[in-house]
Amino acid sequence: MKNGKVVAIKKLTLQQSRNLEEDFESEVMLISNVHHRNLVRLLGYCSEGHDRILIYEYMKNSSLDKFLFGRNKGSLQWKQRYDVILGIARGLAYLHEEFHVRIIHRDIKTNNILLDDELQPKIADFGLAKLLPQDKSHLNTRVAGTLGYTAPEYAIHGQLLEKADVYSYGVVILEVISGQKSTELRLDNNDEGAFLLQKAWKLYEIDRHLELVDNTLDPNAYDAEEVKRIIEIGLLCIQASADRRPIMPEIVVLLQNKDLLENITPTMPILIEAN
Repeated sequence: MKNGKVVAIKKLTLQQSRNLEEDFESEVMLISNVHHRNLVRLLGYCSEGHDRILIYEYMKNSSLDKFLFGRNKGSLQWKQRYDVILGIARGLAYLHEEFHVRIIHRDIKTNNILLDDELQPKIADFGLAKLLPQDKSHLNTRVAGTLGYTAPEYAIHGQLLEKADVYSYGVVILEVISGQKSTELRLDNNDEGAFLLQKAWKLYEIDRHLELVDNTLDPNAYDAEEVKRIIEIGLLCIQASADRRPIMPEIVVLLQNKDLLENITPTMPILIEAN
């Protein structure tokens, strides 16, 4: 900018429609009032013709996926990964429960999580966000989002509620711990191969959670029981039944209290086939 401030610019192109223009401006005005340390700040916007420009604060460390699967793979230690997992949960809890209207992000994934100078997470890209009216438990809407992160009730029935974000968040937890993409088929030893969610569930069933952990992590640098507990929180988030998934404020509490999971056990995700 003229004052020397570096910002991030996102350009959108909309089809000509008066309703779309009004919806865009009303949602941008709303999101510009969202202030939380784990949400990327929208600084402003421009509107001209079919073009829409969104101006965000700049995150020089780019997105989380670069640190898990890309050029910076292996550089995040366990404490940093835990802080990322907790920070995302806090940001989503704010959107779902603490802001004056409920906002469902709809596209929580690793490349929509940006990292600041201290590698703290900030949820970005509200381009697909939906507002949930106070008098409704869910919306029925055209499915948006990203393959591998989309909750089954949303993908199959178009039923959108906060628990869709919870499901996506659970997938992100497992990716952060494993360093593996949810959509990547991994061949292990003589196995016929498994996707991340399948692998996580199978290892949980035989109490071998720690085999899921990214092999770039030093085993002496993390507490095994803590990692197992957070894997189980991830599995709670991706349960087939949306009703059984915890809400985001509950997840924040579970992440910080090691004794609360003793009487809570996850059920099998819908994408897992029992043998």
